[in-house]
Amino acid sequence: MEITLFIPMIKKTRIIISLLSLVCILLPNSGKAQKNIYENPDFSNISKSHERIAILPFKATVNLGQSITKEDQQELEASEGIAVQNALETYFLKAQKRKRYKVSFQNTKDTNAYLNKKGISYDNLDIYTTSELCDVLKVDAIISGSINLNVQLSKGRSKEFKLIDYVTGNTKYGRIGIKVSDATTGKLIWKYEKEIDRKTGKNTQELIESMMRQASRKFPYELESLP
Repeated sequence: MEITLFIPMIKKTRIIISLLSLVCILLPNSGKAQKNIYENPDFSNISKSHERIAILPFKATVNLGQSITKEDQQELEASEGIAVQNALETYFLKAQKRKRYKVSFQNTKDTNAYLNKKGISYDNLDIYTTSELCDVLKVDAIISGSINLNVQLSKGRSKEFKLIDYVTGNTKYGRIGIKVSDATTGKLIWKYEKEIDRKTGKNTQELIESMMRQASRKFPYELESLP
């Protein structure tokens, strides 16, 4: 009787070990495939006169899988987009202590104030061209982007994953794309995209610090590290 009960337990244990092994194989490969960095071939010429950059609120799309009012949805997405803007500013302020950039970054409070004075809000930001926004902000380029989420990342919210989620690769919180655009030409000159998962960070600040550390060697405005 005891032997009969023991055999199924061994089989179950072997299945679990096999599944966990598969997870270990899939996750590293998945991470490598999900990030992408683009730099305009003519970046050096386009950006040679750049001195000041503004960081815009990101366009956020959030699907929490629950029913909320349109107003609450808009407020939720705006808060997530502004959280990314603030997190990027914080990252660059910290990074300036150990790195050097050939450009300076406009204070985000000033950026948002300049936009508001011209009647440009989070809701209508995307109807303006890069050149128009740079003219309003008096900068040489802008950092902008989009973020798609299935959690409220700015609040440090997370969700529980089951073992089958790891096997199927369904452990993502969403995706983020950061881009730099030139004021004069309006051209995209740099872009970085990445999947967001529980390893990326449990809140917006951790997400930005994690992904920018990975992209730091590719961030085109960075000069040599400080001694």
